[in-house]
Amino acid sequence: MDPIYGRIAANKRRTFFLFFLYAILFGAIGYFVGIYMGEPIFGLILAGLVFGVLFLISFFAGQGVVTSMAGAREVSKRDEPFLYNTVEGLSMAAGKPMPKLYIIETEVPNAFAAGRNPQNAMIGVTRGLLKRLNRQEVEGVIAHEMAHINNYDVLLATVAVVLAGTIVFLGVIARRSVFFGGFRGSGRKSGQGQLIAVVIFLVIAIIAPIFAQLLKFAISRQREYLADATAADFTGYPEGLASALEKITNMQSSKSPIENSALNGLYIVNPALGARATNRASALFSTHPPAEERIKRLRAM
Repeated sequence: MDPIYGRIAANKRRTFFLFFLYAILFGAIGYFVGIYMGEPIFGLILAGLVFGVLFLISFFAGQGVVTSMAGAREVSKRDEPFLYNTVEGLSMAAGKPMPKLYIIETEVPNAFAAGRNPQNAMIGVTRGLLKRLNRQEVEGVIAHEMAHINNYDVLLATVAVVLAGTIVFLGVIARRSVFFGGFRGSGRKSGQGQLIAVVIFLVIAIIAPIFAQLLKFAISRQREYLADATAADFTGYPEGLASALEKITNMQSSKSPIENSALNGLYIVNPALGARATNRASALFSTHPPAEERIKRLRAM
C-alpha cells in the first residue's frame, strides 16, 4: 500500500476516535452536573442528547454554517470559469467528485474546505487568492483542499467547529454554576459526596476545553502535513503548493476580514497568525504547523 493512503486510513480511524473523545468529554461534564444536581443518570442522559443533537446538526448542516460564517457565496462555471475549470481538471485527474465552489470577496489570499464526505463537500477561495497566485500555485492550493476532502479531514473540521465551541461554552457555564450556584442536597453524607463531585466537576470544567483544543491542534497539524503530501501527489508538482504557501503566509494581515477564531483552523494558512506562522513560538497553539516547515517538506519531495 502507498504510504500516503496508509496514513489516510489511519486518519479516518483517528477521526472517529476524536469524536469518541468529544463524546466522553460531554458525558463527563453531564455526569458530574447530574451529581451536583442529585441526579447523575439524568445528567448523563442529558449530555448524550445534547451531543447527539449537536453532532447531527453539524454533520448535516455544518457546511452551510461554515460558509455562512465565512461570508462565502456559491459560484458556477459561468461566474468563475478559471476556478471551475481548475477544480474540475484536478477532480477528474484525481478521480474525485467535483465539490461545490465558493468565493469570499476579500483581497487576502486564502482557501478552505468543508463538508462531511467527498460527495458532499465544498471548496472556498478568496478573490485575492485568484488574483495574486499563478495557475500552478492555485492548483497546488486547490489540490491541498481536495486532499482534506479525500482524507475526510473536512468531516472532523466541520463538526469540531460546533463541538469544540460547545465544550468551551459548557466549561464556562460549569465554572459559574460551581462558584455561584451553591450546594444542593442535605445531610453530611450528601454534602461530602457533592463536595467531591463539585471538585472533580470543576477540574473537568477547566481542563475539558483546554484538552479539546490541544487535541484538535495536534491532530490538525498532522493533517496539514498529510494534505500537503497528498496535494503534491495529486499534481505531481510540490513546488506549486510550496510557492503558494510562501505567498499566502506573507500576505495575511492583522485583523483580516477572514479572521474568525471558530474558522481559522479550516484555512490553508491560519489568518490569525499571518506572517508570524513561520515563527515556532507564535505557532505553538496554532491549528497549523509552521509554514516554513511545511514548505521545507514539500521542497524535499
